[in-house]
Amino acid sequence: MAEGAPLRFLLIVTGSTLRAEQMDRPLAYYLKRRIEEALEASRDADLADYEVHVVADFRWLHDESLQGMATVSLGGPGVNELAHRWLEEVPVALAVNERYFIQMDPELAEPHASVWGMDNPTTQIAVSVFLDRFLPRFLERCATVPPASLDLDDDGDPESDD
Repeated sequence: MAEGAPLRFLLIVTGSTLRAEQMDRPLAYYLKRRIEEALEASRDADLADYEVHVVADFRWLHDESLQGMATVSLGGPGVNELAHRWLEEVPVALAVNERYFIQMDPELAEPHASVWGMDNPTTQIAVSVFLDRFLPRFLERCATVPPASLDLDDDGDPESDD
């Protein structure tokens, strides 16, 4: 992709700890696949050019250009620094028996959500609930996010593959 090309990304952010890599990253790729299916099934033309990517928490936290993009943080505050940051910042939309949580501004002023449980099985439940109950509204909000300009190449040179 050329440097500065407009992009519409939905980011799934996982933790960088070994536990998060083992447990949450595979779940993030499941969530990615389900979101891509929802995007393909959508009739909203404003969602047609979205790409879904899984990134590490520290990459998101240290790259300001990513922070304005639609983002779902996956995994709890003990293994995901973004979830830890959003713990007090993003309102709780759903909490079930203090076992799993979906944090998302009810007005969706920013297209940000944090989905996590107290352990991997409850995080899996939280992902399922997010997909069933919250994803449609989240994608409606994503449709209103303007494309961003971003150089995707880490070393600052334009990619030559595209």
